[in-house]
Amino acid sequence: MTYGGDDRGRRMPPQRPPSGRPRRHQPAQMMPLPGRGSSPYDERTTPMGHGGAERPAGPPPRRPEPPPGRPMDGGRPPRRRKRWGFGKVLLTLLLVFVVFLAGVWVYLEFSINRVDALEEYSGRPVAAEGANWLIVGSDSRDGLTPEEQAKLVTGDANEAGGKRTDTIMIAHVPDNSTKPTLLSLPRDSQVNIPGHGKNKINAAFAMGGPALLAKTVEGATGLRIDHYAEIGFGGFAKIVDAIGGVNMCVEKPMEDTMTGIKIEPGCQDLQGPQALGFVRMRHSAATPRSDLDRVANQRKFIGALVSEIGSPGTLLNPFSLFPLLSTAPDALTMDTHDHVHNLVGLALAMRGISSGGVVTTTVPVTNGSAENWDKTKSKLLFDALKNDTEVPDSVILS
Repeated sequence: MTYGGDDRGRRMPPQRPPSGRPRRHQPAQMMPLPGRGSSPYDERTTPMGHGGAERPAGPPPRRPEPPPGRPMDGGRPPRRRKRWGFGKVLLTLLLVFVVFLAGVWVYLEFSINRVDALEEYSGRPVAAEGANWLIVGSDSRDGLTPEEQAKLVTGDANEAGGKRTDTIMIAHVPDNSTKPTLLSLPRDSQVNIPGHGKNKINAAFAMGGPALLAKTVEGATGLRIDHYAEIGFGGFAKIVDAIGGVNMCVEKPMEDTMTGIKIEPGCQDLQGPQALGFVRMRHSAATPRSDLDRVANQRKFIGALVSEIGSPGTLLNPFSLFPLLSTAPDALTMDTHDHVHNLVGLALAMRGISSGGVVTTTVPVTNGSAENWDKTKSKLLFDALKNDTEVPDSVILS
């Protein structure tokens, strides 16, 4: 039997391998069509003539990299611990300070004692340039135990003839670049007290309290009083003790023959009882001008006290700041219309007392008894304060 084909009509029948298994045929090669690129089968078939050898496999395809912060398995990225930078720490500290300051501000605003000291009345002086504070140091013993009164050598309240003032000052804060002025009014000054005739100026406080005293001062000076601040014996001593004392340089030995208080000469920190004795002393060889020397010492001490309170050593020291804040509300009395920011403005203006940045003087008087004012010089002084002009040197009394 023959098969047709190119071998002249004869073709042998397919031979079986000796083992009886069918013969394997080589797979057909797919040839690319003309004008066409490589076939997709090229990579899976072995070209003819290579003896059936397989082509080496190429590198495996690269898997796409995950986005930053994402793991390879596609899960949620691990949480990173937040690190506090310098800016965040500084901002946090600033926020804490602001909250603390606001809390202190509110505490003082609602804790300080209030009194109706400044009343409207017919003929009251009109407002002029700057602002005027009436600062009063009273001999009030309110809140002091007998032991504390003895420690502070306050004397007998009954003998004092009622509640009076040991200190009367006007602090003028200008609206321009003129220096602030701290003016003392001697307590024995003879002035007209509305409704009570002529008397010592400190008697007005005993007769009608802060309101009558403010009205008396306005009538005697022609200055409108805008703010009022008062501090008593006990409050004064406690504030001094709260800040650890006030450093003063005493030139001569001071010994008051009336109270027995002694202060040695030299630079030293005066504590509460000594500080109170220093600002009250007038019966001493160190105070030959009596009340004039006393008011001069009062201005000197107030300058040192304000500087000490406003120093970083007090404001940044919790052992001084917190006792001061806890003492101030009970020690200080202000007018009902005054606020903490008014008090801060006063403190800032009076900081320059010790350095000469504040004019300190006493109302010009005619003699050493300090009972009668020099009318001509006093008018020049009061006019300068009304108009925010420089106080003439000729009217300054140290």
